[in-house]
Amino acid sequence: MEKFWLASYPKDVPADIDWTQYRSLVHLLEEAFQRYAQRDAYICMGKKLTYADVDGLSLKLAAWLQSTGLKPGARVAIMMPNVLQYPIALAAVLRAGYIVVNVNPLYTPRELEHQLVDSGAEAIIILENFAATFQQVAKRTQVKHVVVASMGELLGGLKGAIVDLVVRRVKKLVPAFSLPGSTRFSRALRTGGELAFTPVSCGPDNIAFLQYTGGTTGVSKGATLLHRNVIANVLQSEAWLQPALDKEPKLEQLAMVCALPLYHIFALTTCCLLGMRAGASNLLIPNPRDIPGFIKELSQNRFNMLPAVNTLYNALVNHPDFAKLDFSGLRVSNGGGMAVQKAVADKWFKVTGCPIIEGYGLSETSPAVSCNPALNTEYTGTIGLPFPSTEIAILDDDGKPLPVGQPGEIAIRGPQVMAGYWNRPDETAKVMTEDGFFKSGDIGIMDERGYVRIVDRKKDMILVSGFNVYPNEVEGVVMLHPGVLECACIGVPDDCSGEVVKIFVVRKDPALTEQELMDFCRTQLTGYKRPRHIEFRTELPKTNVGKILRRELREQKAPA
Repeated sequence: MEKFWLASYPKDVPADIDWTQYRSLVHLLEEAFQRYAQRDAYICMGKKLTYADVDGLSLKLAAWLQSTGLKPGARVAIMMPNVLQYPIALAAVLRAGYIVVNVNPLYTPRELEHQLVDSGAEAIIILENFAATFQQVAKRTQVKHVVVASMGELLGGLKGAIVDLVVRRVKKLVPAFSLPGSTRFSRALRTGGELAFTPVSCGPDNIAFLQYTGGTTGVSKGATLLHRNVIANVLQSEAWLQPALDKEPKLEQLAMVCALPLYHIFALTTCCLLGMRAGASNLLIPNPRDIPGFIKELSQNRFNMLPAVNTLYNALVNHPDFAKLDFSGLRVSNGGGMAVQKAVADKWFKVTGCPIIEGYGLSETSPAVSCNPALNTEYTGTIGLPFPSTEIAILDDDGKPLPVGQPGEIAIRGPQVMAGYWNRPDETAKVMTEDGFFKSGDIGIMDERGYVRIVDRKKDMILVSGFNVYPNEVEGVVMLHPGVLECACIGVPDDCSGEVVKIFVVRKDPALTEQELMDFCRTQLTGYKRPRHIEFRTELPKTNVGKILRRELREQKAPA
């Protein structure tokens, strides 16, 4: 395939990267631990951990995990927000020879149970704030080993005790739970420090992550990401961003802001792993929804790189205190997860002097596929050019390549593309072509320079603040309510989050109210999946064989 887009590449960005320089992500991490030992690696709530700290603590936890008898290749779930325990747990699981299963800590019991059962996770490392959710499903999973962390335990002394007291007693953010046989994170570290760690041989084709994503079936599936997939994407991202990071004056140490959740593939690769490769410091923001608190953290720490989604950029730039910050060090604002709006990009550039460079990716591609050049200052409205070592084809409905300028399905081939869906060869076959392209489900157009613009989605997926919502899952939950006869789910535009969920419902019980249904969904669906609008109808549009026509509902322009 002719990579004509290379002619549009910025100077000094290579056409290809060599992912074979690392045997595994463990190799990458341990190189960083040695090379940058005395540098700050992670900062959270004023506490700093150096690379040497993360090295030592993760080895202790890895030794503890091995002492449980888990065999190499076992799946270990990590269920926590951006706290210091996350990078320690991540490194420990990989170094011990296991597979990381990232879990959204805001999942409902139903969602959590599916992911733990499907992945076959045998251990979980969880923040105590979410332990009550796990307790509800624990007996129906294969999880035998539970490590429970607290917000304050790594902050040290009096400060840690105060943070835990406030979180537990004042803010009441830790619902009561009982997990007999569980081990406290700090105790696992102490115990592990007295145990011998056994290095595990890990190669490029070993599985590193099961990164869960939805699908047209509505069933969440694990994208199987090999060590080489993620290594490749770290190196591709680094090569692409280097022109901005190399600008004068030279940075002594790259300072990243990690406000996106580390369980999400965007932050996992772009902040955590790229940060380690570059010897960066990562400022962890546990709750980015607290915009005043977030801005206060930014005022107290230098920052050169701030990855985010459109909604977060918008919230920051519209807060009166944000413009008071010092943006002289900001080199990269990389936007992904959802479309960056021109109004937001323009205002961000005006306030910070740093453009938002929009990219594109998926869980199945580790995630980054394309991006606008790092030194761009103009909003392009595109997802940029294919990354180094990456090919993008635009396919018709028969899977044949279309000429430049014609809309079709975006398909991706490159070293970052997943090995397939975990234990779902049927679903893998639906998205992979015989010649190795992954079919994204997004409809795009590539222009004569190689820039790609997304124009539609082939799948019925809804994109809420960068998170995928699949109508079948929402509909399946709504149909569990005894007062619902039938329903349909679509996405509708929203100024804040891009899209939100709307459901159309035919009632079985005439007395069913909107509030009752909203309350029911709250118990079954995590926040971004919940309907924001409910419209009751006497009937829904259907095909002659009875299939509900979501597209017709979208086209009816019904009031939200």
